[in-house]
Amino acid sequence: MAIELGNPDVNVEMSDEDFAGMLEETFGEGENSEGTVVKGTVIAIEGDSVLIDVGLKSEGRVALREFGVPGTAPDISAGDIVDVFLERMEDSQGEAMLSREKARREEAWTLLEKAFNDTERVMGSIFGRVKGGFTVDLSGAIAFLPGSQVDVRPVRDINPLMGTPQPFQILKMDRRRGNIVVSRRAVLEESRAEQRNELLAGLTEGQVIEGIVKNLTDYGAFVDLGGVDGLLHVTDMAWRRINHPSEVLTVGQTVNVQVIRFNAETQRISLGMKQLEADPWDSIEAKYPLEGVFTGRVSNITDYGAFVELEPGVEGLVHVSEMSWTKKNVHPGKIISTSQEVEVMVLDVDQTKRRISLGIKQTQENPWTDFESSFTVGTEIEGEIKNITEFGLFVGLPGDIDGMIHLSDLSWEKSGEEAVVDYEKGAMVKAKVLDIDIEKERISLGIKQLTDDPFESAAGDLKKGDVVTCTVSGVTDGGLEVTVSGGLSGFIRRSDLSRERSEQRPDRYAVGDRIDAQVTNIDRREHKLSLSIKAQEIKEEKEAMAHYGSSDSGASLGDILGAAMRKAGADGEDATETEAEPAAEAAAEEAAPEAEAVEETPAEEAAPEAEEEAEKKD
Repeated sequence: MAIELGNPDVNVEMSDEDFAGMLEETFGEGENSEGTVVKGTVIAIEGDSVLIDVGLKSEGRVALREFGVPGTAPDISAGDIVDVFLERMEDSQGEAMLSREKARREEAWTLLEKAFNDTERVMGSIFGRVKGGFTVDLSGAIAFLPGSQVDVRPVRDINPLMGTPQPFQILKMDRRRGNIVVSRRAVLEESRAEQRNELLAGLTEGQVIEGIVKNLTDYGAFVDLGGVDGLLHVTDMAWRRINHPSEVLTVGQTVNVQVIRFNAETQRISLGMKQLEADPWDSIEAKYPLEGVFTGRVSNITDYGAFVELEPGVEGLVHVSEMSWTKKNVHPGKIISTSQEVEVMVLDVDQTKRRISLGIKQTQENPWTDFESSFTVGTEIEGEIKNITEFGLFVGLPGDIDGMIHLSDLSWEKSGEEAVVDYEKGAMVKAKVLDIDIEKERISLGIKQLTDDPFESAAGDLKKGDVVTCTVSGVTDGGLEVTVSGGLSGFIRRSDLSRERSEQRPDRYAVGDRIDAQVTNIDRREHKLSLSIKAQEIKEEKEAMAHYGSSDSGASLGDILGAAMRKAGADGEDATETEAEPAAEAAAEEAAPEAEAVEETPAEEAAPEAEEEAEKKD
């Protein structure tokens, strides 16, 4: 076979072997380059594609976006020499199939494999989100970053890390599957370990250091000191009361803190911010003297009182008992409210314990003192029944205070529940002031005192020892209930019914019987009399003995009275009782000298004579 080439006037003959050699020389290298990275020259940039000559019979096109790092604009121009991956010699349009991205990936994979084997860090940029994590560009190779490997602590906002070149550690890679897993956390932990050791070596208590707020909790904030975290407790953030750290700090904020405590064994660090400021409790006694009145803001309310801020960092407690003169047993929240401006008086200052006791009611007029100056004991007053309890009535008085009427001061005749049923809540009543106790804040009132005591009127001049005639109104096992003239109630105990034990029986009497008894006690408080028949009998015997003889003479009261009665009978059976009395008295007078004579005889001498006389009588 002969082929003519060149000038038609010149005939050059070429064999088949020569032609095949020329083809091999021209295309042999390109066939062997498929699936490899080759160098090419940028011919032109047409729209969103780049035309590249790689020395083949036709050029190839590569997408412009493949020449830029994700998140940045492509930096390429005509004439640049670039590495591209030759996928095929030509496509359906006769152009070479090229890829800049695969070229970069092949180059990157080679470098990444070396870094993985040598456990070296690689640089990359986070550029996208996927399920469970993020995608990272490692100089052309795409790697997966799990969400748990982003930071040593959970990251709420990943945006500041997006598109920023930073080191990563390759955890796993499989070139055949194109799978790479990286970790940013491993790099941070390694760096933090180095910084931690360096920081802990030179850390001392009292040292002031700069840190970044990493996290906020209800009890404080964690501050990154550069490789190691310290706890800034909420009570050490400021001298004033702070309910939540978010009132003072924000995540990411740079703060100066002081090392309060440092435990080298557990590596726990306690930090403080307020220690860098002057302590407002210094010279507190001079700032807030006793009984001084100041204005403060209510910062917190509890069941037992309220805290009032006098200045930033200085709070005092107003106990619930010091809030109001009149409102007792009321929750502090019903008297004042949070953030309210109030006037307070300093009651006590303890600088050592950092406590100040305050009072609100002391800055106001004392209604109890005003009441005492306006109403003296014995004054009549009118008020509304505010409450009825088991022990009395509470009556509203001027000055928004209450006075109490005890059950025993409601009525002279009734007592207990019987007296209360006559009153109802909201009714207006008149009462008399019985007592005013300013210290205990108590005012005692009485209704029955508005009228005279019927017991005193009925008792009149009755006194202990008097003998009265009474009527039996009730018979009990313990004695007799009696009524004395005038309506007075009395009681005779069982043991006071008679001198003789055999006669001390209440059932000997019936309701309505009239008996004489001696007054042994007058209870003006309970309006009751204590009476005794026994005492009356003893009294009568003593009087008879004093007039008619002595028991020492051997003659009893019965003997003397019997003799008098017999004599009266002898003088005349028709004699009346009135006539018999002088006769009895005369008989008694006749016996009196004999009794007196006996009394003058010594007891030792009189004893035998008394025995002989007794035997004769028997």
